[in-house]
Amino acid sequence: MKIGFDNEKYISLQSQKIRDRIKQFGGKLYMEFGGKLFDDFHASRVLPGFEPDSKVKMLLQLKDQAEIVIVINADAIEKNKRRGDLGITYDLDTLRLIDAFRGIGLFVGSVVITCYNSQHAADMFEKRLISLGIKVYKHYSIEDYPSNIPLIVSDDGFGKNDYIETERSLVVITAPGPGSGKMATCLSQLYHEHKRGVTAGYAKFETFPIWNIPLKHPVNLAYEAATADLNDVNMIDFYHLEAYGETTVNYNRDIEIFPVLNAMMEKIMGKSPYKSPTDMGVNMAGYCIFDEDAVEAACRQEILRRYYSACCSVRQGMSDAHEVSKLELLMGQMGITTDERPTVATALSKAEQTGAPAVAIQLPNGKIVTGKTSSLLGASAAALLNALKALGDIDDEVYLISHTIIEPIQKLKVQHMGNHNPRLHTDEILIALSICAVNSEIAAKAVNQLEKLKGCEAHSSVILSSVDENVFRKLGVNITYEPKYQTKKLYHN
Repeated sequence: MKIGFDNEKYISLQSQKIRDRIKQFGGKLYMEFGGKLFDDFHASRVLPGFEPDSKVKMLLQLKDQAEIVIVINADAIEKNKRRGDLGITYDLDTLRLIDAFRGIGLFVGSVVITCYNSQHAADMFEKRLISLGIKVYKHYSIEDYPSNIPLIVSDDGFGKNDYIETERSLVVITAPGPGSGKMATCLSQLYHEHKRGVTAGYAKFETFPIWNIPLKHPVNLAYEAATADLNDVNMIDFYHLEAYGETTVNYNRDIEIFPVLNAMMEKIMGKSPYKSPTDMGVNMAGYCIFDEDAVEAACRQEILRRYYSACCSVRQGMSDAHEVSKLELLMGQMGITTDERPTVATALSKAEQTGAPAVAIQLPNGKIVTGKTSSLLGASAAALLNALKALGDIDDEVYLISHTIIEPIQKLKVQHMGNHNPRLHTDEILIALSICAVNSEIAAKAVNQLEKLKGCEAHSSVILSSVDENVFRKLGVNITYEPKYQTKKLYHN
């Protein structure tokens, strides 16, 4: 992928902007972090050059000033809400985040359970956190939030919440997922700090939409595609336009909530420091795009990937058809067609020729390799091996894995593990290849090509198993697939 974004410049500008905002508020800033702090792969796909851990690197520049507060909604704990990308519950992801932050030397101050109403699962999670030596605070549901401002900004509103004891000048409020109550936690802390005579401020860290590029810029349209399930819409920030005569971009939810948020800050602080939603944000990403063509090409591919993902999600009964309709509308605005993803036509052609599922992978040099379904291998596993051969300049006729290795694995799967399908999945084929690499220089050469798959595009003629999808994700391959199953069974795993 051609680079179009200056990552080092971004980290430098963003870090300095946060320092400036801390000074603006007299040395204490509560910063709501939108999106993912770790592994922001959407940003790295639409801003080629953006590193998935850029936000963490930026925070590490402020390591001595920053502490992390993780917010989790009690109802999410009660309902066992899961992260779609990792497949783990929000409470487990909270523990994962604590480990991840500590692992890179960032200080995690506490966990806040929001919307608390004596939920049993939340009480159990609190006990678990306390047993692990983690401070826990509770914030309660407030009737008519966020409209009843007199109640919210009172001793019966924010005043009922626990005061979170913090030690650093920059308090980063993050969460396992959306709807956790990050903004309310920040505002509650402002209320308590000002009651104690402590000057503190609030700001929002969000990468998308980017405020200082056009409304219909490919990056901002790709953000709409990514949030099609939430029905987010990018809009001109008319508050900012009225206050400064400058056209900036924000999104509907922030613009809609701004009058309420502004009124809360006025009641808490006496005077709101912001005249617009854009004012609240700290986002220097727009200054770091240096190749518009590279960024547009990346965004067009991302919108296509989101389109196929939504189609499959509808087919699996996990989404509504309006998501697909919105993505089709975005594709129409940009003139995007599925022909721009060459792996699609190649995979479908191979499937038609063989009468069975097929996978196509586009390599960094533009070459497309395919994999077909056979008695030994699934299409994904075959495509993966063929891609490694092509990357390592290994003759296509060479067998990387002996049948004497594959057949015992198939026997184990069917006779002892209860599987009906003897074909090897991608994870099994990679383990077998690694075993062969001990005694085979060619197999070892193939294994060494795996890192070259990162950023490659791929397409499957059928919905993949979760195993194959996860392997492609871990390898960094951007895989899409047709919204159809390999079989007509009702249960698919």
